[in-house]
Amino acid sequence: MTVLAFEINGSGFAAGLVGAEDIQRLPAAAGDPWARCRELLLEVAGGIEITAVGIACQGPIDMGAGIIAPADIREWRAGFDVAAAVRDLFPAASVHVALDGVCLALAERNFGGTNDTVDALSINVSDRVSGGIMTGGLIVAGRTGNAGHIGHVLVPGFDETCVCGGHGCLDAVAGGRSAVNWARERGWSGESGQALVEAARLGEPIPIAALGRAGTALGRAIASVAALLDIDLVIVGGTLAQAGPELWKPLGAEISAHARMAFLPGLRVVPSGLAELGVLAGAGLLAMMGTGQTE
Repeated sequence: MTVLAFEINGSGFAAGLVGAEDIQRLPAAAGDPWARCRELLLEVAGGIEITAVGIACQGPIDMGAGIIAPADIREWRAGFDVAAAVRDLFPAASVHVALDGVCLALAERNFGGTNDTVDALSINVSDRVSGGIMTGGLIVAGRTGNAGHIGHVLVPGFDETCVCGGHGCLDAVAGGRSAVNWARERGWSGESGQALVEAARLGEPIPIAALGRAGTALGRAIASVAALLDIDLVIVGGTLAQAGPELWKPLGAEISAHARMAFLPGLRVVPSGLAELGVLAGAGLLAMMGTGQTE
C-alpha cells in the first residue's frame, strides 16, 4: 500500500509519501492552482501506484463531498472538487479530505503532545488560524467537516475586518497574513509570517508588537474555548507558534487573566513538537484510517 499526504494552504502546497523522508513543496503562484498541484502530486508519486490519498486543507470545506473553498486561493473560493481531481489522477486510490486543523489534531493524538490525554485542542497558527478538537479521545470533524474553526471565534478588544466578512475574528489578528498586513501598514517591509517571526527575534519593534497582539488574541480565544469544551491541554503549532516570548508571554498573560473557572486552573497551553509537519502528517494518518490500516 502506498499512501500519499497532501496539504493545501494559502502559501502553497506540500506533499509526500507516508514513510518516506522527502517532502516536496510548491509556493503559491499566479495561474491555475490545480495545474501546480497536479505537477507536484505526480512528481511525489514517481510513477508508483497510489492506493490512498489524505488531503488537509484550509477551510471552509465540505468533507463529505470532497469540495474545498479556501479563502486565500482565489480560483477555488467558489468551491473546487479536489477529491474528484485527485481520483482522476490516481484512479486506484481512496481519497479522503479534512480540515487542516482536524489533521493536526490527528497527528498530535497519534505521535504528538496529546497522546496521553483524551480531551484537548490543537491549533495551527500559520497564514490562517485553524484548530482540531479532541473529546473523549475522538477527533471531532463536525457536520460539514469544519469543526475546530477557532480562527472565527470573536475576540474581545479587536474589531479588524476578517476574510470571512465579519469583524473581530481571531484570524483577523493572529493569522500570519493578518499579522503581516498589520505590520506592513505601520512601515515594516517584510512579506511573510516566517519573516515576521525572524524580525521579532532580532528586536524589531513593529514585528514584536504584531506578535504581541496575536498572542493576546490567541490567549483570549483559548481561554473562552477551554471553558466551553472543558479541556486542560491546548497544543499550538504553525509558523507563528515558533515566535518565542514575543507571542507566548502575552498569550500566557491572557490565559492567567481569563481562564478563571474552578475547572481551568490547570489549563496548559504548550508549543507543538511537530513543527511544520503536523498538518501533513495528519493528512497521511487520515488516508491510512480511511483504508482501515491504522488509527
